[in-house]
Amino acid sequence: MRTWGMVLAVAMVLATGAWAGEASYGSADEAKAMLERAVLALTVDKAKALAAFNAGAPGFKDRDLYVSCADASGKVTAHPDKSLIGQDRNTMKDAGGKPFGAEVQSVAKLGKVAEVTYMYPRPGEDKTPLQKVAFVTRVADQVCLVGYYK
Repeated sequence: MRTWGMVLAVAMVLATGAWAGEASYGSADEAKAMLERAVLALTVDKAKALAAFNAGAPGFKDRDLYVSCADASGKVTAHPDKSLIGQDRNTMKDAGGKPFGAEVQSVAKLGKVAEVTYMYPRPGEDKTPLQKVAFVTRVADQVCLVGYYK
């Protein structure tokens, strides 16, 4: 039987970014690995997983990689930008007006990973939109993504 402690331990071991000489930004492979950890955590204990995503716990926040989730209706349940919690992902548009939030919600399927590309700023001070590729999946009633910037 899996426990939450085991999930966090595995997430911390698998987390990237702990050694000298690392890249400044996350890669596609690292984003996919983070999404896999998020799926495992949600499967074990949804409430604790969402709390860990929002807290940026090890394994769920690394440089410019992070987990974002919304429930099946589109209400954001996890995001490092606390102002987005509770907002409707379906109404979110990128800098060019692309309704990426609705696309994320519509492509998410249980047990499958889809990709959505849109313009979004990296976390931090600079709000310049950059091309972001998000890996998207559905876990029970949660639509989650982890994206990397090109």
